[in-house]
Amino acid sequence: MSETRIKIAIGGDHAGFEYKEVLKDFLADYEIKDFGTYSLDSVDYPDFAHPVASAVETGEYAFGILLCGSANGVAITANKHAGIRAGLCWENEVASLVRKHNNANVLCIPARFVSEELAKEITTTFLNTEFEGGRHQNRVDKISC
Repeated sequence: MSETRIKIAIGGDHAGFEYKEVLKDFLADYEIKDFGTYSLDSVDYPDFAHPVASAVETGEYAFGILLCGSANGVAITANKHAGIRAGLCWENEVASLVRKHNNANVLCIPARFVSEELAKEITTTFLNTEFEGGRHQNRVDKISC
């Protein structure tokens, strides 16, 4: 009997490229699909945020991880998709709260503002924190228009 691994879609722009590569190696226990970019060449972040968000939106992937310089652009882009709750996380407590309270399904990391080690910690916290439901579910239900 084979073990089912959690599927994660990952992507980012040139500013997030190096951290994306580090996280792909770090997340070896998960099934990872890399949606690019594949180099340090300057690119437009929506070209990578939309495919990651779509992969989570369809349910093919349980979570998404997006990286860019500030993570604002990828978060804004991902949050345009129905059912996506992308949270910009720059420390562990924020990563914990976006999962516990907002049931975030896409993690957005600002590569220019965190260390590689902190990016790994944030990712671990995000993936290992459960949604609390309850009163938070009522709030999450009100997000979509």
